[in-house]
Amino acid sequence: MIPEGPIGALRAAGHVMLLTGAGISAESGLATFRAPLTGLWENFNPMDFATLHAFESDPALVWGWYEWRRMRVMQAEPNDGHLAITALQRKLNGLSLITQNVDDLHERAGSHFVRHLHGTIQQPRCMACGKAHTLPPGIPVEPDGGRKVEPPRRRDCGSLIRPGVVWFGESLPRKEWEAAEQAARQCDVFFCIGTSGVVEPAASLLRLASARGAITVQINTEDTGLEDRVTYNLRGPAAVVLPELVRHL
Repeated sequence: MIPEGPIGALRAAGHVMLLTGAGISAESGLATFRAPLTGLWENFNPMDFATLHAFESDPALVWGWYEWRRMRVMQAEPNDGHLAITALQRKLNGLSLITQNVDDLHERAGSHFVRHLHGTIQQPRCMACGKAHTLPPGIPVEPDGGRKVEPPRRRDCGSLIRPGVVWFGESLPRKEWEAAEQAARQCDVFFCIGTSGVVEPAASLLRLASARGAITVQINTEDTGLEDRVTYNLRGPAAVVLPELVRHL
């Protein structure tokens, strides 16, 4: 049951910001990073796969791991939560969609102008110049998450192609972060969907929105520690709560 508060806030809002995290993609079958037993970091050491040093030390190992993850993304389908967000974009005049996810499920659900704070796994880039590299179409042969696969190189300069994600120790893409900060400062309603709200600097966006006086809403299946910091806490899967919210609009 959706309380009237978030529904009325959405109806009256001039600008709505949605921040999505791994929880919404988990409902499409993609593993989160920190979930007990099933999280990616339960089985893999992030320092072995998610740092520039790791890639420079063993490019084939890191590339193989990200190809395994990319294949998982390509096999996944947008869920009802992703589709509900697309419906919200169509219903509301002003909506900013910011995601911490590196998959393309929002785009495949039909959402536009998605800001990816942590990069996108489908858009690798050159190590030397940073230019985007186009991957071949189709689903790649599946590594097992630990099998080495040699990364491609650019034809013109011979430099290695790296995964298009933000690694530990790297800065977030400037344009995406500036857009996220601006949205947080301007929004009337801020939704935190499927994210623990603990990863900085993305976690600071809720504080910015709250300081501005925005109504804040959390959608999650479990406690995150944000319960006392948001205006409304909607407990449940995004694929259930968001469609219900759209129906009330």
